[in-house]
Amino acid sequence: MVTTGLILLAAIAILAVGYRRALPYGTVGLLAWFQSAVLMAPWLIFFGLFALGIYINLAGVLVLLLVSTGVYIYLGRRLRAIGQDALSAKPATPSLATDRPEPASPTEATDAVTAAPAKAGAELGVMAIPPEDLAQIEGIFGLDTYFRTETIPYDQGAIFRGNLRGEPAETQAHLANLLTERLGDRYRLFMVENQEQKPTVVVLPATMDPAKTTATQWMVAIALGIATIFTSLEAGAILQGFDLMQEFSRWTAALPFLGGIVAVLVSHEAGHWLMARKYSIRLSPPFVIPTWQIGTFGSLTRFESLLPNRSVLFDIAVMGPAVGGVVSLGMLIAGLALSHPGSLFQLPSAFFQGSVLVGTLARVVLGTALQEPLVDVHPLTILGWLGLVITALNLMPAGQLDGGRIVQAIYGRRVAGRTTLVTLILLVLASLANPLSLYWALLILVLQRNPERPCLNDITEPDDARAAIALLTLFLSLAVLMPLSPSLAGRLGIG
Repeated sequence: MVTTGLILLAAIAILAVGYRRALPYGTVGLLAWFQSAVLMAPWLIFFGLFALGIYINLAGVLVLLLVSTGVYIYLGRRLRAIGQDALSAKPATPSLATDRPEPASPTEATDAVTAAPAKAGAELGVMAIPPEDLAQIEGIFGLDTYFRTETIPYDQGAIFRGNLRGEPAETQAHLANLLTERLGDRYRLFMVENQEQKPTVVVLPATMDPAKTTATQWMVAIALGIATIFTSLEAGAILQGFDLMQEFSRWTAALPFLGGIVAVLVSHEAGHWLMARKYSIRLSPPFVIPTWQIGTFGSLTRFESLLPNRSVLFDIAVMGPAVGGVVSLGMLIAGLALSHPGSLFQLPSAFFQGSVLVGTLARVVLGTALQEPLVDVHPLTILGWLGLVITALNLMPAGQLDGGRIVQAIYGRRVAGRTTLVTLILLVLASLANPLSLYWALLILVLQRNPERPCLNDITEPDDARAAIALLTLFLSLAVLMPLSPSLAGRLGIG
């Protein structure tokens, strides 16, 4: 219950900060804040009542999501209408407000734009783009597309401040085509938001594109895969009551567990790969994370191509958990349906209090059997449950995890950075009860803490349908990881 309370406090704090920041922007800012509040409302209502010992069934959750989605879509249409009116009335005048300087990072163009000072100078270094190329680049801008007001050196490229005069997607594509016509494939044009949330153009050389996987990295990926085979076999052996290292001759008994884990991992990566192939995006090999407790924590995958927009980022990020989650849920439901007295595994009934989603499904399928001290379950039940846990862990809204990418795609890099910090804090606090949380927090901190690099068009937000899917996905991941309180489990007849 402490974790639930901390999540609620974090959500309320985010809403309060967002409201304070939205006030200076008037109607547009308040509507945007209200959209965020609407998306978070089902979470707040569900987990708020959950903390009070009141459980909302699946039908109630669906009603909350349906109402939230409808209001979100309505507000989105209002925002777009107001934005179009403001854009058509916006004068083409320079905007040269001074921002706070920070160190530049070639992999985080958005941070450089939000931090770049309004004056060019030694703080950002000497212009690295050759003068003849710079003249060609500055020539692509115009009054009817993007009115350039200032050019600022940025690492190996340049930031072009100005005023957007058209739709971000169309303008970015048009400027990128002009850049290619003049200078070939030597430069990349990004359109990102500055600190004032105004569109800004960044041009970087193609040499700063995402690096391809090296031979050494391939070897690391293969080594991690082999290690995961052993940890998955060990976890399967522990479930069956023997130590694999001491009784290695029985390794075949753990093969079904390994097969189930591999099925979840392969389906997850297949979802990413199929969607990436649709958009012609290269992905690195999956770097599987082995662990003795449950076999694996899932895998980490890098983008080896620049992403055209945030919708593509969302689609690739969400498809892996969607496919892996469906496979895991299918295993769980099949396992519960096949469970009967005398099944291979026996679990304490209190074990089903460890997940709101799993406990609820088990109560629906197994009924009064959950009131017994020990519950006989089919092996698919455990495999499905572990698959859902692996999927939910990867949906945490942090860094370059699937959940972090989803948040970045829908809400932008600033919000993604804040949710990463909140997630790490919650994991550290949760580690007081479960040491695995600290392990996962350290992995995020060391390997995945930074947001994904900006898309070429980092301005245009995904549509309302994707925002609703993001809400549902993150909600279900919390339902998998959130435990039932003993009192609420007793009311549901679990334990």
